[in-house]
Amino acid sequence: MDVGECVVSAGRAVLDMAQREWQPLSPGELEQRLDQAVEGVLEAELTARLNAEPPPTGGCGRTPRSPVCAEPRGQRCIGPPEEEAPEPGAPRETDAGAAVTVCEHITGLLQSSGSRARLAGRARLSLSHTVLLSLTLLSERVSYRSVSRRFHLEKGNIHRIFFSFCERLNTLQEKHIRWPVGREAAESLFPLCRPEIEHRDVPGVLGVLGRTRIPIRLPMGKHHVESTGPEVKRTKKEAHPDSWLNLQLACDRDGRFLHCGISKGSDTDRGGALRDKLKQRPELMPPGSCLVARGGYPLSAQVLTPYSGRLGPREKLFNQMLQEHFHILDQAVAGLKARFKRLRYLDIANYERARAVVLTACVLHNVFLDIGQVVQGDVEEEDAASTPEGELEIDDDGVQRRDSISDVLFQTFDSGSV
Repeated sequence: MDVGECVVSAGRAVLDMAQREWQPLSPGELEQRLDQAVEGVLEAELTARLNAEPPPTGGCGRTPRSPVCAEPRGQRCIGPPEEEAPEPGAPRETDAGAAVTVCEHITGLLQSSGSRARLAGRARLSLSHTVLLSLTLLSERVSYRSVSRRFHLEKGNIHRIFFSFCERLNTLQEKHIRWPVGREAAESLFPLCRPEIEHRDVPGVLGVLGRTRIPIRLPMGKHHVESTGPEVKRTKKEAHPDSWLNLQLACDRDGRFLHCGISKGSDTDRGGALRDKLKQRPELMPPGSCLVARGGYPLSAQVLTPYSGRLGPREKLFNQMLQEHFHILDQAVAGLKARFKRLRYLDIANYERARAVVLTACVLHNVFLDIGQVVQGDVEEEDAASTPEGELEIDDDGVQRRDSISDVLFQTFDSGSV
């Protein structure tokens, strides 16, 4: 057997072993393992030569403070600056010091949590670097291969480390995405209407309810199930419902998430479960309070929605008061997607894993707000199909409460200015 046959045989053995140990990898990624190993050997030789030379007077020789830069100097100096310039794991809006603070804070949360979920991965990666790696994948739309080179880890390891990190963060949901109760809820209320038309019979707003869509990769076997003719490009409205996740959120006036529900795109429930929960547990809503939501959500005594159909001055005034609050949730969602750019499209076909990533981003959204890290994003117009016209369900208590509130507002406000 010559040398070439030995190399081929050894390569096949390595691929077989890798395929058994790293299930998250696709066959195409497994085939790239040998290429990456060869590249690693060549890069190591080149790095050794560069390290043997006197260091340049530029910035490559300095010792960085943040673990973001804890890579071999050779890799930093060789690669093009366009690919290595962004600080991984931190939003572009923050400086290096803020990135270190964020990583240290999240690391401290994981260390102090009572979760027994173990951070997976064959490589012995420190917890701080695990946080850094995971924030890199969430904050930037970079490939696993790019991150594997940056952190000198196999792609299969990165899969395991990242999803185990998400599993750990998911266990912190109840601690960081909390519904306020008692005195905290009463202090969280903000006015439904403008100060000049405030009235004691007008409730305070506890939060704004709404939802957005997170695109995901369509599971295998569902791409052409409904197509019997020639392939045509689907429009956004015709997209398969399993090609996105429904992310239902309720936030307070500061954009902090109070409620987070994630479901498949085929799930048509729009706040029904939350409405039933609030009815069964009235202590969750302090006296004289309500949630506000756009049309398409079920109207109830706890959740107020705009009027639909033919509107008079009274209904227009009420809708105008509600409309002024919807931007709070819009901006919170825009900030979520601006900070965690991977939510623009999750290249994950497994629902449970995609859900874990989205929930991780929502938990971290509140964590970032706790330490004063606020990101402003561009508000995207929701697809018309995701906000149907009209009211899905009629609740007598909700109709009565909405009518009484709109009557008070109309009587207090000069109807001629509507």
